[in-house]
Amino acid sequence: MDEVGRDRERRIRRALDLLRNNTTDKFDDTVRFTAGEHVDAAIAEAERELIFGRVPSIVAHGSEIPQPYDFLTLQLPRNKVIVARQPDGSVKTFVNLCRHRGALLEEESFTGCGRARLFSCPYHRWSYNIDGSLRTITRQSTFGDIDKTEQGLIELPTEERHGFIWVVDAADATIDVATWLGPDMDSILASYGLDELFCVRAEGFDEPVNWKIMQDAFLDGYHIAYAHPNTAAKIIHTNVMAFEDFGRHCRFIAPRKTIDKWIDVDPPENESLVPYVTETQFLGPCHTLLKQPDHYQLLTFRPDPVHPDRSWMEMRLIVPPQERSGMDAERWAKLWDKNWEILLAVLHQEDFPLLRASQTGMGSRDAGDMVIGRNETANQVFHRELRRLTSCADHEVSPPLPATSVGVVAPPVVETPVNS
Repeated sequence: MDEVGRDRERRIRRALDLLRNNTTDKFDDTVRFTAGEHVDAAIAEAERELIFGRVPSIVAHGSEIPQPYDFLTLQLPRNKVIVARQPDGSVKTFVNLCRHRGALLEEESFTGCGRARLFSCPYHRWSYNIDGSLRTITRQSTFGDIDKTEQGLIELPTEERHGFIWVVDAADATIDVATWLGPDMDSILASYGLDELFCVRAEGFDEPVNWKIMQDAFLDGYHIAYAHPNTAAKIIHTNVMAFEDFGRHCRFIAPRKTIDKWIDVDPPENESLVPYVTETQFLGPCHTLLKQPDHYQLLTFRPDPVHPDRSWMEMRLIVPPQERSGMDAERWAKLWDKNWEILLAVLHQEDFPLLRASQTGMGSRDAGDMVIGRNETANQVFHRELRRLTSCADHEVSPPLPATSVGVVAPPVVETPVNS
C-alpha cells in the first residue's frame, strides 16, 4: 500500500472514532443565509454569469462520446451547446445555433449521443464541419459575399481531464481544470482512474427547485435518518463525517453500517476499511462525486437559464467496464440496472418531493433568515464558495491553492500581472 492508501485508511479510522463517540467533524460557527437567495432573479443572473461563466464544470464523462464524430447536446446556464468528439480524439463545445439566422442545429436531448460528420441547419441548410467551421452556404451566389472563416460556430472553452469533459460556459473565458481543482483535488481525482471507467447510465431531471437547494441536499449527511429511514439510512450512518476542506472543494468520509462490527473492537492494522465507507467529493461549483466500494456516482446541478426556481440535475453511474469486471455481460448489466433503479426510486420518491416543497417554502415573503449548522461542513464550503465567486474579480476566480494532502505537492506559483 502506498502513502496515499495509508492516508485513506487513517482517515477511515478517524471516521470510525467519530462514530464511536457519536459525533462528527464541525466548523467553529454556523452560517446564515436567506430564502431570497433561492427565488431572486438578479441573484440567479449573477450566478449564471459570475460562476458558470467563469469556472469549469463537468458536462459529460468521456465514455459518453467515445468515438470521433460522436456528440451530445445540452442546456447550460448561459448557452445551449453541442459537445463533439473530434477526429484527433479531442473534444470541442459549440453554441448550438446556426450563424445565419439562429436556428438550432441539433435538437436538445439527454437520451445519449448522436453521431455526425457535419451539422446541418434545418432552416436554410447551411452546414458546419465537426470542428465548427462553416462548410456550406446554400445558393451562395445569390446570398452575398461573407468571410466563411468568421461565421463558424461559437466555441466554448473545453478540457478533458480525469475522464470528465469540463466546459466554461462563456466564449470569451479560458479553462484550466488543474488550477481550478487545486493540487489536492486534482491528485485525488487522478488516483481514482476515472478515465478508465465507463458511464453505464446517465439521466437528466428538470426540477422546479433552485439549483442551490438541490446541491445542498446532496452534500448533507445530517438528514439521512429522517428523510431516508427505509433506504439510505439502512446503509449509511447519519451525521458522521470525517471532513477535509480544500478551499474551493472538499471531501468527507461517511461510515457505512457494515463498519459497525468494528465499533467495540479495533480492526486489524493490515485490514483495509475502504469497503466500509462512502467517500464524497464536492467539486465546486456544482458537483457531488461519490466513491462507493465498487463504483462512482456523479451528481451535477445547474441553474435554469431563466427561472431562479428551476434547475437541471444530472446523475451518472460510472463503473468498471464489463470486460474488467469478471462478470459476463448479462450479470454485469443486471447489476448496474438494479443499482440504477434503486437510485431513481430514492430520487423520485424521497428527495424530489422534499426539495420541491422546500422551494415552495422559500417563496414566502417573510421566511426570515435560515442557518447552516457547524456539522454541515460541506454545505458551508459550498455557500462560502458561492459568496466568493459572486463577489470576486476575474483574476481572483482561481487563486493558487496550497497542497494539504499526504503525497501531494503544489506546483510553483507563477505571478501573473493584473491589468489595472
